[in-house]
Amino acid sequence: MPVTELAPIVRIAARGEGITEDGRHSPLSAPGDLLAVDGTLTHGPHHVDPPCRHFPKCGGCQLQHVDDASYADFIGQRIVSALGQQKIDPPELAPAILSAPETRRRAALRAERQGKKMLLGFNEAQTHHIVDLKMCSILHPALFALVGPLRKLLHPMLRDRRAAGVQMTLVDQGVDLLIEKIEVEGLAAIEALNDFAVQHKLARLSIDDGYGAQPRWEPEPATVTLGGVHVAFPAAGFLQATAEGEAALVATVEAIVGDAAVVADLFAGLGTFALPLSRDRRVYAAEGARDAVLALKAAADRTQRMIAVDHRDLFRRPLDAAELDRFDAVVLDPPRAGAREQMAALAATKKLARIAYVSCNPSTFARDARTLTEGGWRLERITPVGQFRWSTHVELVASFGR
Repeated sequence: MPVTELAPIVRIAARGEGITEDGRHSPLSAPGDLLAVDGTLTHGPHHVDPPCRHFPKCGGCQLQHVDDASYADFIGQRIVSALGQQKIDPPELAPAILSAPETRRRAALRAERQGKKMLLGFNEAQTHHIVDLKMCSILHPALFALVGPLRKLLHPMLRDRRAAGVQMTLVDQGVDLLIEKIEVEGLAAIEALNDFAVQHKLARLSIDDGYGAQPRWEPEPATVTLGGVHVAFPAAGFLQATAEGEAALVATVEAIVGDAAVVADLFAGLGTFALPLSRDRRVYAAEGARDAVLALKAAADRTQRMIAVDHRDLFRRPLDAAELDRFDAVVLDPPRAGAREQMAALAATKKLARIAYVSCNPSTFARDARTLTEGGWRLERITPVGQFRWSTHVELVASFGR
Protein backbone atom coordinates (compact mmCIF):
# COMPACT_ATOMS: atom_id res chain seq x y z
CA MET A 1 0.00 0.00 0.00
CA PRO A 2 1.51 3.38 -0.94
CA VAL A 3 2.37 5.85 1.80
CA THR A 4 0.05 8.86 1.78
CA GLU A 5 1.27 12.33 2.68
CA LEU A 6 -1.07 12.68 5.66
CA ALA A 7 -2.52 9.46 7.08
CA PRO A 8 -5.01 9.10 9.93
CA ILE A 9 -4.35 6.82 12.87
CA VAL A 10 -7.01 4.12 12.60
CA ARG A 11 -6.39 1.98 15.68
CA ILE A 12 -4.11 1.29 18.63
CA ALA A 13 -1.75 -1.68 18.52
CA ALA A 14 -1.19 -4.18 21.33
CA ARG A 15 1.72 -2.23 22.85
CA GLY A 16 -0.12 1.07 22.75
CA GLU A 17 1.23 2.76 19.63
CA GLY A 18 -1.11 4.06 16.92
CA ILE A 19 -1.24 2.52 13.44
CA THR A 20 -2.24 4.01 10.11
CA GLU A 21 -4.08 2.15 7.35
CA ASP A 22 -0.80 1.81 5.41
CA GLY A 23 0.91 0.17 8.41
CA ARG A 24 2.95 2.98 9.92
CA HIS A 25 3.31 3.01 13.71
CA SER A 26 3.35 6.19 15.77
CA PRO A 27 3.91 6.24 19.55
CA LEU A 28 1.60 8.35 21.73
CA SER A 29 -0.99 8.75 19.00
CA ALA A 30 -4.75 8.28 19.17
CA PRO A 31 -7.33 7.23 16.59
CA GLY A 32 -8.16 10.24 14.44
CA ASP A 33 -4.71 11.81 14.76
CA LEU A 34 -2.98 12.62 11.45
CA LEU A 35 0.52 11.30 10.82
CA ALA A 36 2.73 13.08 8.29
CA VAL A 37 5.47 11.36 6.28
CA ASP A 38 8.13 13.04 8.43
CA GLY A 39 6.53 11.64 11.63
CA THR A 40 4.81 14.86 12.66
CA LEU A 41 1.55 14.18 14.46
CA THR A 42 -1.55 16.39 14.37
CA HIS A 43 -3.87 15.61 17.26
CA GLY A 44 -7.44 14.64 16.50
CA PRO A 45 -10.70 14.57 18.52
CA HIS A 46 -9.77 11.44 20.51
CA HIS A 47 -6.40 12.76 21.71
CA VAL A 48 -6.56 14.13 25.27
CA ASP A 49 -4.15 15.71 27.73
CA PRO A 50 -2.66 13.06 30.05
CA PRO A 51 -3.75 13.60 33.68
CA CYS A 52 -0.41 12.49 35.19
CA ARG A 53 2.85 14.49 35.09
CA HIS A 54 4.86 11.23 34.86
CA PHE A 55 3.24 10.06 31.61
CA PRO A 56 4.61 8.68 29.30
CA LYS A 57 7.88 8.01 31.15
CA CYS A 58 6.28 5.89 33.87
CA GLY A 59 5.61 2.31 32.82
CA GLY A 60 2.42 2.11 34.88
CA CYS A 61 0.32 3.58 32.06
CA GLN A 62 0.59 3.51 28.28
CA LEU A 63 -2.65 5.13 27.09
CA GLN A 64 -3.38 8.26 29.11
CA HIS A 65 -3.37 10.25 25.87
CA VAL A 66 -6.56 8.65 24.45
CA ASP A 67 -10.17 9.31 25.45
CA ASP A 68 -12.37 6.69 27.11
CA ALA A 69 -14.16 5.77 23.89
CA SER A 70 -10.88 4.97 22.13
CA TYR A 71 -9.56 3.12 25.16
CA ALA A 72 -12.70 0.98 25.30
CA ASP A 73 -12.37 0.28 21.57
CA PHE A 74 -8.73 -0.74 22.09
CA ILE A 75 -9.73 -3.30 24.73
CA GLY A 76 -12.35 -4.80 22.41
CA GLN A 77 -9.98 -4.83 19.43
CA ARG A 78 -7.33 -6.71 21.42
CA ILE A 79 -9.84 -9.47 22.09
CA VAL A 80 -11.14 -9.61 18.51
CA SER A 81 -7.60 -9.71 17.15
CA ALA A 82 -6.62 -12.59 19.45
CA LEU A 83 -9.68 -14.56 18.38
CA GLY A 84 -8.88 -13.85 14.73
CA GLN A 85 -5.42 -15.35 15.15
CA GLN A 86 -7.14 -18.56 16.24
CA LYS A 87 -9.61 -18.33 13.34
CA ILE A 88 -12.58 -17.82 15.67
CA ASP A 89 -15.38 -15.49 14.61
CA PRO A 90 -15.91 -13.00 17.44
CA PRO A 91 -19.29 -13.10 19.18
CA GLU A 92 -21.20 -10.10 20.44
CA LEU A 93 -19.00 -7.89 22.60
CA ALA A 94 -20.68 -6.10 25.47
CA PRO A 95 -19.62 -2.49 26.13
CA ALA A 96 -16.24 -2.44 27.89
CA ILE A 97 -16.36 -1.83 31.65
CA LEU A 98 -13.66 0.67 32.68
CA SER A 99 -12.52 1.25 36.25
CA ALA A 100 -12.36 4.89 37.31
CA PRO A 101 -9.07 6.74 37.96
CA GLU A 102 -7.53 6.48 41.44
CA THR A 103 -9.26 3.21 42.28
CA ARG A 104 -6.41 0.69 41.95
CA ARG A 105 -6.30 -1.06 45.31
CA ARG A 106 -3.12 -3.08 44.87
CA ALA A 107 0.28 -2.16 43.49
CA ALA A 108 3.85 -3.42 43.34
CA LEU A 109 6.45 -0.62 43.46
CA ARG A 110 10.24 -0.56 43.48
CA ALA A 111 12.45 1.42 45.81
CA GLU A 112 16.13 2.28 45.37
CA ARG A 113 18.51 4.34 47.44
CA GLN A 114 20.78 6.69 45.54
CA GLY A 115 22.96 8.40 48.09
CA LYS A 116 20.80 10.80 50.08
CA LYS A 117 17.91 10.26 47.70
CA MET A 118 15.31 7.50 47.86
CA LEU A 119 13.37 6.64 44.71
CA LEU A 120 10.00 4.90 44.97
CA GLY A 121 7.61 4.19 42.13
CA PHE A 122 6.95 2.11 39.03
CA ASN A 123 9.66 1.23 36.56
CA GLU A 124 10.17 3.41 33.53
CA ALA A 125 8.75 1.70 30.45
CA GLN A 126 10.96 -1.18 29.27
CA THR A 127 13.79 -0.32 31.70
CA HIS A 128 14.79 -0.92 35.30
CA HIS A 129 14.91 2.81 36.02
CA ILE A 130 12.48 3.88 38.72
CA VAL A 131 10.11 6.80 38.15
CA ASP A 132 9.98 8.54 41.52
CA LEU A 133 6.26 9.13 42.02
CA LYS A 134 5.15 12.63 42.90
CA MET A 135 1.56 11.89 41.87
CA CYS A 136 -0.39 8.93 40.51
CA SER A 137 -3.66 8.93 38.59
CA ILE A 138 -4.36 5.23 39.03
CA LEU A 139 -3.55 4.37 42.67
CA HIS A 140 -6.23 4.60 45.33
CA PRO A 141 -5.46 7.65 47.51
CA ALA A 142 -4.96 5.40 50.55
CA LEU A 143 -2.06 3.70 48.77
CA PHE A 144 -0.49 6.82 47.31
CA ALA A 145 -0.58 8.50 50.74
CA LEU A 146 2.11 6.04 51.88
CA VAL A 147 4.58 6.77 49.07
CA GLY A 148 6.18 9.83 50.68
CA PRO A 149 6.40 8.38 54.21
CA LEU A 150 7.84 5.13 52.83
CA ARG A 151 10.78 7.02 51.31
CA LYS A 152 11.76 8.26 54.77
CA LEU A 153 11.24 4.84 56.36
CA LEU A 154 13.29 2.91 53.82
CA HIS A 155 16.25 5.27 53.39
CA PRO A 156 18.19 4.19 56.51
CA MET A 157 17.31 0.51 55.91
CA LEU A 158 18.85 0.29 52.43
CA ARG A 159 22.47 0.51 51.45
CA ASP A 160 23.44 2.85 48.64
CA ARG A 161 22.42 1.55 45.17
CA ARG A 162 20.39 -1.24 46.72
CA ALA A 163 16.76 -1.83 45.72
CA ALA A 164 13.71 -3.15 47.55
CA GLY A 165 10.19 -4.14 46.59
CA VAL A 166 7.01 -2.66 48.04
CA GLN A 167 3.63 -4.35 47.70
CA MET A 168 0.51 -2.53 48.90
CA THR A 169 -3.03 -3.90 49.00
CA LEU A 170 -6.13 -2.22 50.36
CA VAL A 171 -7.92 -4.71 52.61
CA ASP A 172 -10.85 -4.40 55.04
CA GLN A 173 -8.71 -2.99 57.87
CA GLY A 174 -6.62 -0.57 55.79
CA VAL A 175 -3.40 -1.00 53.81
CA ASP A 176 -1.58 -4.33 53.88
CA LEU A 177 2.09 -3.46 53.30
CA LEU A 178 4.82 -5.92 52.35
CA ILE A 179 8.44 -4.75 52.02
CA GLU A 180 10.83 -7.10 50.23
CA LYS A 181 14.62 -7.40 50.08
CA ILE A 182 15.42 -5.45 53.23
CA GLU A 183 16.99 -6.62 56.48
CA VAL A 184 15.65 -5.12 59.69
CA GLU A 185 18.62 -4.96 62.04
CA GLY A 186 18.76 -3.36 65.47
CA LEU A 187 16.27 -1.90 67.89
CA ALA A 188 16.02 1.44 66.04
CA ALA A 189 14.90 -0.24 62.80
CA ILE A 190 12.33 -2.38 64.64
CA GLU A 191 10.92 0.64 66.45
CA ALA A 192 10.80 2.61 63.17
CA LEU A 193 8.68 -0.11 61.58
CA ASN A 194 6.32 -0.29 64.54
CA ASP A 195 5.96 3.49 64.71
CA PHE A 196 5.28 3.64 60.97
CA ALA A 197 2.57 0.98 61.22
CA VAL A 198 0.87 2.74 64.12
CA GLN A 199 1.10 6.23 62.64
CA HIS A 200 -0.37 5.17 59.30
CA LYS A 201 -2.91 2.75 60.77
CA LEU A 202 -1.73 -0.16 58.65
CA ALA A 203 -3.75 -3.33 58.54
CA ARG A 204 -0.50 -5.31 58.46
CA LEU A 205 3.20 -4.71 57.93
CA SER A 206 5.27 -7.66 56.71
CA ILE A 207 8.93 -8.04 55.81
CA ASP A 208 10.36 -10.52 53.30
CA ASP A 209 14.14 -10.75 53.67
CA GLY A 210 14.36 -13.68 51.28
CA TYR A 211 12.70 -16.32 53.44
CA GLY A 212 9.06 -15.46 52.84
CA ALA A 213 6.76 -12.79 54.20
CA GLN A 214 6.88 -12.41 57.98
CA PRO A 215 4.24 -10.17 59.63
CA ARG A 216 5.79 -7.60 61.98
CA TRP A 217 2.57 -5.74 62.74
CA GLU A 218 -1.00 -7.06 62.56
CA PRO A 219 -3.27 -5.82 65.35
CA GLU A 220 -6.13 -7.95 63.99
CA PRO A 221 -6.22 -10.53 61.18
CA ALA A 222 -6.17 -8.88 57.75
CA THR A 223 -9.24 -9.80 55.70
CA VAL A 224 -10.97 -9.03 52.41
CA THR A 225 -14.73 -9.24 51.92
CA LEU A 226 -15.85 -11.50 49.07
CA GLY A 227 -19.53 -12.23 48.52
CA GLY A 228 -20.33 -10.70 51.91
CA VAL A 229 -17.85 -12.99 53.70
CA HIS A 230 -14.66 -11.90 55.48
CA VAL A 231 -11.75 -14.02 54.20
CA ALA A 232 -8.27 -14.08 55.73
CA PHE A 233 -5.90 -12.36 53.30
CA PRO A 234 -2.42 -13.92 52.94
CA ALA A 235 0.52 -11.52 52.71
CA ALA A 236 1.03 -10.72 49.00
CA GLY A 237 -2.24 -12.50 48.23
CA PHE A 238 -4.23 -11.94 45.03
CA LEU A 239 -7.11 -9.50 44.91
CA GLN A 240 -8.84 -8.07 41.84
CA ALA A 241 -7.26 -4.73 40.97
CA THR A 242 -10.30 -2.55 41.70
CA ALA A 243 -13.49 -3.01 43.69
CA GLU A 244 -15.53 -1.89 40.68
CA GLY A 245 -13.74 -4.34 38.42
CA GLU A 246 -14.35 -7.19 40.84
CA ALA A 247 -18.05 -6.32 41.07
CA ALA A 248 -18.33 -6.26 37.27
CA LEU A 249 -16.62 -9.64 36.91
CA VAL A 250 -18.78 -11.23 39.59
CA ALA A 251 -22.03 -9.85 38.18
CA THR A 252 -21.15 -11.06 34.67
CA VAL A 253 -20.19 -14.52 35.91
CA GLU A 254 -23.41 -14.80 37.94
CA ALA A 255 -25.44 -13.88 34.85
CA ILE A 256 -23.71 -16.63 32.82
CA VAL A 257 -24.14 -19.25 35.56
CA GLY A 258 -27.82 -18.33 35.84
CA ASP A 259 -29.95 -20.92 37.62
CA ALA A 260 -27.28 -23.62 37.68
CA ALA A 261 -27.60 -25.40 41.03
CA VAL A 262 -24.16 -27.05 41.21
CA VAL A 263 -21.13 -25.06 40.04
CA ALA A 264 -17.38 -25.71 39.82
CA ASP A 265 -15.04 -22.77 40.39
CA LEU A 266 -11.62 -23.64 38.98
CA PHE A 267 -8.57 -21.57 39.98
CA ALA A 268 -10.80 -20.30 42.79
CA GLY A 269 -8.23 -18.25 44.69
CA LEU A 270 -9.69 -16.78 47.88
CA GLY A 271 -13.23 -17.24 46.57
CA THR A 272 -13.87 -14.18 44.41
CA PHE A 273 -16.56 -16.15 42.56
CA ALA A 274 -17.10 -19.17 44.80
CA LEU A 275 -18.35 -17.13 47.74
CA PRO A 276 -20.92 -14.99 45.88
CA LEU A 277 -22.14 -18.04 43.95
CA SER A 278 -22.51 -20.07 47.13
CA ARG A 279 -25.28 -17.85 48.49
CA ASP A 280 -27.86 -20.10 46.80
CA ARG A 281 -25.81 -22.79 45.05
CA ARG A 282 -23.53 -25.69 45.85
CA VAL A 283 -19.98 -24.87 44.77
CA TYR A 284 -16.86 -26.97 44.28
CA ALA A 285 -13.76 -24.74 44.49
CA ALA A 286 -10.36 -25.97 43.25
CA GLU A 287 -7.19 -23.98 43.92
CA GLY A 288 -3.49 -24.83 43.91
CA ALA A 289 -2.18 -22.18 46.34
CA ARG A 290 -2.20 -23.59 49.87
CA ASP A 291 -2.67 -20.26 51.70
CA ALA A 292 -5.68 -19.40 49.56
CA VAL A 293 -7.21 -22.85 50.06
CA LEU A 294 -6.90 -22.62 53.84
CA ALA A 295 -8.37 -19.10 53.91
CA LEU A 296 -11.33 -20.02 51.68
CA LYS A 297 -12.06 -23.23 53.58
CA ALA A 298 -12.02 -21.44 56.93
CA ALA A 299 -14.35 -18.72 55.62
CA ALA A 300 -16.76 -21.27 54.11
CA ASP A 301 -16.83 -23.35 57.29
CA ARG A 302 -17.35 -20.31 59.52
CA THR A 303 -20.30 -19.05 57.48
CA GLN A 304 -21.65 -22.52 56.62
CA ARG A 305 -21.51 -21.80 52.90
CA MET A 306 -22.07 -24.81 50.64
CA ILE A 307 -18.50 -24.89 49.28
CA ALA A 308 -16.31 -27.96 48.91
CA VAL A 309 -12.74 -26.64 48.80
CA ASP A 310 -10.15 -28.82 47.06
CA HIS A 311 -6.39 -28.18 47.23
CA ARG A 312 -5.67 -29.18 43.65
CA ASP A 313 -3.06 -28.14 41.10
CA LEU A 314 -5.13 -27.90 37.93
CA PHE A 315 -2.04 -27.71 35.74
CA ARG A 316 -0.73 -31.06 36.94
CA ARG A 317 -4.06 -32.66 37.83
CA PRO A 318 -6.95 -31.16 35.86
CA LEU A 319 -10.47 -32.44 36.35
CA ASP A 320 -11.47 -35.10 33.82
CA ALA A 321 -14.65 -35.02 31.73
CA ALA A 322 -16.54 -37.34 34.07
CA GLU A 323 -15.79 -35.11 37.05
CA LEU A 324 -16.82 -32.00 35.14
CA ASP A 325 -20.11 -33.55 34.02
CA ARG A 326 -21.26 -33.57 37.63
CA PHE A 327 -21.72 -29.79 37.43
CA ASP A 328 -24.34 -27.62 35.78
CA ALA A 329 -21.83 -24.83 35.12
CA VAL A 330 -18.09 -24.23 35.37
CA VAL A 331 -16.35 -20.96 36.20
CA LEU A 332 -12.63 -20.68 35.55
CA ASP A 333 -10.27 -17.78 36.17
CA PRO A 334 -6.76 -19.02 35.32
CA PRO A 335 -3.53 -17.00 35.49
CA ARG A 336 -2.07 -15.36 32.39
CA ALA A 337 -0.83 -18.72 31.07
CA GLY A 338 -4.43 -19.80 30.58
CA ALA A 339 -5.88 -23.24 31.27
CA ARG A 340 -4.52 -25.37 28.43
CA GLU A 341 -4.27 -28.50 30.59
CA GLN A 342 -7.96 -28.28 31.59
CA MET A 343 -9.38 -27.48 28.15
CA ALA A 344 -9.39 -30.96 26.60
CA ALA A 345 -11.58 -32.35 29.38
CA LEU A 346 -13.95 -29.37 29.22
CA ALA A 347 -14.27 -29.84 25.47
CA ALA A 348 -15.04 -33.54 25.96
CA THR A 349 -17.87 -33.11 28.48
CA LYS A 350 -21.35 -34.38 27.54
CA LYS A 351 -23.66 -32.98 30.25
CA LEU A 352 -22.01 -29.70 31.25
CA ALA A 353 -24.10 -26.87 29.82
CA ARG A 354 -22.34 -23.56 30.64
CA ILE A 355 -18.85 -22.19 31.04
CA ALA A 356 -17.88 -18.74 32.32
CA TYR A 357 -14.24 -18.07 31.43
CA VAL A 358 -12.56 -15.10 33.13
CA SER A 359 -9.26 -14.17 31.48
CA CYS A 360 -6.49 -11.62 31.95
CA ASN A 361 -4.76 -12.55 28.66
CA PRO A 362 -6.66 -12.43 25.35
CA SER A 363 -4.03 -14.56 23.58
CA THR A 364 -4.19 -17.56 25.91
CA PHE A 365 -7.96 -17.16 26.19
CA ALA A 366 -8.30 -17.37 22.39
CA ARG A 367 -6.09 -20.47 22.33
CA ASP A 368 -8.28 -22.14 24.96
CA ALA A 369 -11.46 -20.95 23.25
CA ARG A 370 -10.36 -22.72 20.08
CA THR A 371 -10.11 -26.02 21.97
CA LEU A 372 -13.63 -25.54 23.29
CA THR A 373 -15.17 -24.54 19.96
CA GLU A 374 -13.51 -27.49 18.22
CA GLY A 375 -15.14 -29.68 20.88
CA GLY A 376 -18.61 -28.39 20.06
CA TRP A 377 -18.92 -25.41 22.40
CA ARG A 378 -20.26 -22.08 21.16
CA LEU A 379 -18.65 -18.79 22.18
CA GLU A 380 -21.75 -16.72 22.88
CA ARG A 381 -20.72 -13.37 24.36
CA ILE A 382 -17.69 -11.52 25.72
CA THR A 383 -17.60 -8.67 28.22
CA PRO A 384 -14.31 -6.69 28.07
CA VAL A 385 -13.09 -5.29 31.40
CA GLY A 386 -10.50 -2.52 31.88
CA GLN A 387 -9.46 -2.75 35.54
CA PHE A 388 -5.93 -1.62 34.73
CA ARG A 389 -6.96 1.75 33.41
CA TRP A 390 -4.76 3.37 30.74
CA SER A 391 -2.62 0.23 30.45
CA THR A 392 -2.49 -2.34 27.65
CA HIS A 393 -3.57 -5.06 30.11
CA VAL A 394 -6.91 -6.49 28.97
CA GLU A 395 -9.38 -8.66 30.90
CA LEU A 396 -12.63 -10.29 29.84
CA VAL A 397 -15.46 -12.62 30.80
CA ALA A 398 -16.65 -15.03 28.12
CA SER A 399 -19.80 -17.14 28.01
CA PHE A 400 -19.75 -20.59 26.38
CA GLY A 401 -22.79 -22.78 25.75
CA ARG A 402 -23.65 -25.92 23.86
